[in-house]
Formats: sequence, C-alpha cells, structure tokens
Amino acid sequence: MKLEILEQLGLSAREISIYLALLKMGTASIRDIAAEAGINRGTTYETLKDLAGKGIVSYFPKGKRRVFCAEPPERLLELAEEKRQSLEQGIEEMKHTLIPQLNHLKPDFNPGNVRFYEGDAGIEFVLKDILNTVEQQDSKQYSVFSSKPIRQHLYRPFPNYTQQRIRKKINVRVIAIGEGGEDAELSERKWIDAKGKIDASYIAIYPPKVAMISLASQDYPVAVVIDSGEIASTQQIIFDTLWSTL
Repeated sequence: MKLEILEQLGLSAREISIYLALLKMGTASIRDIAAEAGINRGTTYETLKDLAGKGIVSYFPKGKRRVFCAEPPERLLELAEEKRQSLEQGIEEMKHTLIPQLNHLKPDFNPGNVRFYEGDAGIEFVLKDILNTVEQQDSKQYSVFSSKPIRQHLYRPFPNYTQQRIRKKINVRVIAIGEGGEDAELSERKWIDAKGKIDASYIAIYPPKVAMISLASQDYPVAVVIDSGEIASTQQIIFDTLWSTL
C-alpha cells in the first residue's frame, strides 16, 4: 500500500502505524494496540488521543478501561475532502486579502526588487514567472522585445512554453528585432528591420515586472528581473508607442 498520501493529510508515521494496527484488530485496549504496533503504551495513548481528535479513532468505556476502535477508511477520504476545502478557501483568502496586505508592508523599492538568474534553470524560472504572473491578471497579456540570436537559446529549458501560454489563454505581443520568429495562437508580431550585427536580447514586460534575458560568454544565458510597477509602466509606454508606429 502507498501510505505516503496519508502523511499529506497531516498524519505522522506513528499515527498511521497505530491506525493500521487498530483497523486490523477491530477493537482493542491501549495495551494490546501498543503491542500490535510495537510502540510503548504512553506514546500509544497520546497518539490515540490525537487520532480521536482528528475523528479517525473513537473509544468507549468497557468496565474500568477504555476500548478503542478505528473509524472506517472512508473517514480518511472525508478528512482529505475537508482539508481540500479548507485549502481552497485559504488560497482564495490569500489571493484577495492576505497577499495584498503583505504587499503593503513592502517598501516601494529595495535591493530585493532586482533579481539575477543564470543558466537554463534560471531562464526556465523566469519564463514560468512570466506565465504565473500574467495568469493572475485580468488582461492576461504581456509584451516582448526579442532579437533573432536569442531565440534558439530561450526556450531550450522550457520547450513547451508556448503550449503552456496558450493553455492558460495568455496573449503576447512581440516586436521582433530582425527577421524570423514564428506566429502562434494568441500572439501578434511586428518587426523592426535592423541592419548589421544584432545582439541576443529578450525583454518581457509583464507589470509589475520586467525581465531582461541575454547571453554571456559561450552562449550562457543570464537574466535580470526588476519588480517595479513604475519601471514596467514606463517600458510598457515605450512598447505601446513603438507598436503603434510599426
């Protein structure tokens, strides 16, 4: 049996052992449960109290002793449903109440607003951050400046990025510097006809953030993410103005 899932319900390994022992025994005293589970009586008693508090174990008096019995396994499913509902409610409260309140505690700007990432793992993190951030917004749209030399390196660590973007119904507008670039669903693309050598560069504007990706020596990708509504807003104005002229 795969019992790890029970740990996700908040049950400890000891609680699982005692529940399984009691389930096999039907009803039993603390002494018999302890012997079956291989756990000392004091610990068994405290664990049974915890399980009773979770509604997984019940007990009744028999003479001068307490006799315990395990609730049906279906009770575990009910517990999982209760935790899921509680978690969903907690997530909604975090989205609409707690996170906005916590963000008000942050200073307008500090060194933590600028983060550096490198290598394929770092670029993958930035790309996921773009999707996760934009997905929470009403417009579900972001803007990109992209040059041809960066494209072969950009999605290497995240090859299904475009499919993920489309699945999340996120729109993107791209100003491509130089030729190339593929059209895809939920995307618009315009081009700047650049002459001469074009450096590898990718700038994503997804307020309140701006991500800038380039290549260091030996085609090693690096990224800077600035979390600033003011900077993102300014970059968006520049993008929109240029977009309207192309």
